[in-house]
Amino acid sequence: MDRGADGWISGFVGMLIFSGSLPATRVAVADFDPVFLTLARAALAGLAALLLLVAFRQRRPKRQDLPGLAVVAAGVVIAFPLLTALALRHVTAAHAVVFIGLLPLATAAFGVLRGGERPRPAFWIFSGLGSLLVAGFALSRGLDGDLLGDGLMLAAIVGCGLGYAEGAALSRVYGGWQVICWALVLSLPVTLAAALGTMPASFDGVGVPAWIGLAYVSLFSMLIGFVFWYRGLARGGIAAVGQLQLLQPFFGLALAALLLGEAVGPATILVAASVVLCVAGARRFA
Repeated sequence: MDRGADGWISGFVGMLIFSGSLPATRVAVADFDPVFLTLARAALAGLAALLLLVAFRQRRPKRQDLPGLAVVAAGVVIAFPLLTALALRHVTAAHAVVFIGLLPLATAAFGVLRGGERPRPAFWIFSGLGSLLVAGFALSRGLDGDLLGDGLMLAAIVGCGLGYAEGAALSRVYGGWQVICWALVLSLPVTLAAALGTMPASFDGVGVPAWIGLAYVSLFSMLIGFVFWYRGLARGGIAAVGQLQLLQPFFGLALAALLLGEAVGPATILVAASVVLCVAGARRFA
C-alpha cells in the first residue's frame, strides 16, 4: 500500500472514532461537571499513555520538540475538550456541527503555516465549499445560536486545528501514537492534580450512560483516535487528510440515529454525498 492511501485509511479510521466524541460528551456532561470531565478524560488518557510509553520503551522527545508537544497538549488535550464541553452547556451537539465544519479549513491553514504545505487554489475552493455545505446543513435544521456557546466553539476549533497540524508535523519524526502519548504525559501532572482537585465528593448521581461517555472520550477520543489520525495526517498530508473531518458530523448523526433513535432524512444523505465529492476534490488538488 502506498503512503498516501495508508494515510487516508488511517485518517478515516481516526475520523470515525472522533465522530462519537460530541455525542459522548453531550451524554457525559449531563451528570459530570464539564471542567472535571475535561480534566478526568485527559488524566485517564495520560495514565494509559504513560503505560504504553514505558511498555514499549520509547525514547524521550528532544528538547527542541518540547514546545511543539506543548502546543499539541494545549490544543487537543486541554483547549478543544474543555471548550467544547463548556459550549455544550449552551448549545446542542447538533449546533456544534456548524463549527466542526470549519475544522478542516483551520487544520489546512495551520498545515500551511506549521507544516509547510502548499495546496493548489482549487483545493481551497473544494474545502470551502465542503465547509459551507456542512454549516449550511446544520443551520437549515433550525438551530438557535448562543453567543457564549458559539464563541467557545470557535476558540475550540482554532486550538484544535493548530494542535492537529503541530502533532502531524511531529508525527513525521516520532510516529503518531508516540506524539499523542507524549503530549498526554506532558500535561499529566497538571491534569491529574486538577482532576483530583475538581472531583465531586460523590458519584452517586452519575448514571451509567455518563460513565460510558467518560470512558469513550478518555480512551477513544483522547488516545486511540489520535493514533490513527496523526498517522493519517503525517502520511497523507495535513491539508488533504484533514478534509475527512467534513464527514465527521454525518457519521456523528448516524451514531445519534443508531444509539438515540434520532431520524436521518433523505436531505442528510444528499448533503453527505455532496460533501464526499468535495473531500474527493480537495484530495485531488491538495
